[in-house]
Order: sequence, then structure tokens, then C-alpha cells
Amino acid sequence: MTLEPRTQTYGAAAVSPAEALLARATRRRLPLPERGVELAFLDWGGDGPPLLLHHANGFCKGVWGLVAEELRGEFRVFALDARGHGESSRPTAPNSYAWRQFAEDAQALAKRLVAELGVARFAAGVGHSFGGTSLLCAAARDPSLFERLVLVDPVIPAPPAEGSPGRPAHLNALVENARRRRHHWPSRADARAWFAERSLFRGWDPRALDLYVADGLRERNDGSVELRCPGEVEAAVFAGGGDADVFGLARGCATPALFLWAAQGNFPRQRYEALASTLGDARVEAVESGHLVPMERPELVTAAIRRFVGGARE
Repeated sequence: MTLEPRTQTYGAAAVSPAEALLARATRRRLPLPERGVELAFLDWGGDGPPLLLHHANGFCKGVWGLVAEELRGEFRVFALDARGHGESSRPTAPNSYAWRQFAEDAQALAKRLVAELGVARFAAGVGHSFGGTSLLCAAARDPSLFERLVLVDPVIPAPPAEGSPGRPAHLNALVENARRRRHHWPSRADARAWFAERSLFRGWDPRALDLYVADGLRERNDGSVELRCPGEVEAAVFAGGGDADVFGLARGCATPALFLWAAQGNFPRQRYEALASTLGDARVEAVESGHLVPMERPELVTAAIRRFVGGARE
């Protein structure tokens, strides 16, 4: 790994190791007029089979940098910004952030990139949290997209038939907390210092936090910075999944899938086992991490991809 912990200050003349890593990738935007959005993504190049990486709600393509850097010698790595996130467009129409929209966006983007690359399909879709949910539902809609799926602690609500008495209150808390999220700082250095003090980020690899600061914030005209994904979008995504029947949407998905269950996270392993049992070929493995696995323990994600995706191609 060539990316070292941050040692330089952010500023007009300074280039941080995180910025240098992101500069190795090509930044692109792909119009999807049939979807009413333009999706931004990073392409790390390479001649290997392609991977498509999808981030969690509220984050961005750049947080995959540590995983991409490790895998770019073996795969052609793409990481997307979901609608409303990062450098992708931010639609405002009603229901723009219903979870089916993200699955359909991923499906459309994958089909366009497969045609551009001249390959049959992606070697794998790798999704974290709601990004994993989106790719699972995309694969269920179109089994031709991915040879395999690596789903990193995806968000899988209980089936509607089971119900969950605490779910509305929990969901409402997520929505309200996202709406109140701070979104503006005097500088990237101030933003990084603020993030580092928050419990959400304490378990992160410091290099992953640098990548988030480099790619997840935009500069204003006055030199201050703001979140590329504002709190109202993050809140809309949480609310958009309130009645999502992921079990119903994904049932029977034939794409071989590996669920990485975060042993220190918030979701019950039993729910992943229950969903895996409804799929054609799926299994669940535990990883010793909190929910934000790609940013806390990126080496566990790269190892799983090499084992489950690379190993299957040998």
C-alpha cells in the first residue's frame, strides 16, 4: 500500500496522499437520460476483470480508495457516486430516493459500462450497507450484470410479514439525525478535525478518513467546504427504504453472493442467513469490524474479494 497516513496540510498548494491516490483514477460522469440522472464514478484502470463498487448512504466513491488501490493490479476497479451523493446529480422529484431507484441506477450504469468495455458482465458487484442492498436488488432484476456479489453488511429490513415494533422509531431517528447533520466547515482541515472527534469515525483507518475529506466535500467560492451529500439527501435515502421489501425484491437471485456480516455492527446475522437461504447460491461470513467495514478494516474487504471473486476465476 503506497498511501500513507496524512502528513501534509490541506491547502491550495498542498497535495495530500489521499488526493494523490484519487488522482490515479479517472473521474467520469455518465449521463443516464432514461433515469433522469448523471452518475459520477472513478475508474482506476487496469486490464483485469471489472469490479463495480457502491458506497453506503451519505458517503462517496472516494472512500473505496484503499480497496481500489490494493485491487487495481488484479481488476479494473470502478466506484460510483449514487444519485444525490458525491459528484452525481441530485434529483428533486418526489420518490427520487426510493431504494428501487438506486438499484435501477446501478443496473443502468453497469449495462452501459459492460457494453463500453466489451465484456459479458462485471466480475463482481461490491456494495457496502445500502450500497450492497442496491446491488443485490439490481442483480435480482438482471442476473446478467455480475458474476458474483460481495455484500458488506448490507441493510436488510425485516420482511413486512414479520414486522418490527421498534423499526418506525429507529427509522425516524436516523432521518432526523441526518437532517441535523453538520454540513459546512471553514476548511478541509477543520472538517477532518471535526470528523475525527465524532464516534462514527473513531474506528476508521485514518487514510480512509482522508479520502472522505478529499472526495466527500466540495469547496465553496469563499474557500470553505461543505458535504457533497447534504443531510437532507441522506435523510431522504433513509426514509426511502422505510417500506422496502428487500426479501421480496431479491428472492431467488441466482448470482452467487457473499454476505460479510460485521460482528461488531448493528444487524443480526440471522437475518442475513435467512435472506441467503432464499437466494440461489449465497453464504454468510463474519468479519471483525463495526458496520463501516470498508473504512475501518479495508483489508478484510480486499481479502474477501480476492478469495470469493478472484479465486473463483482461477
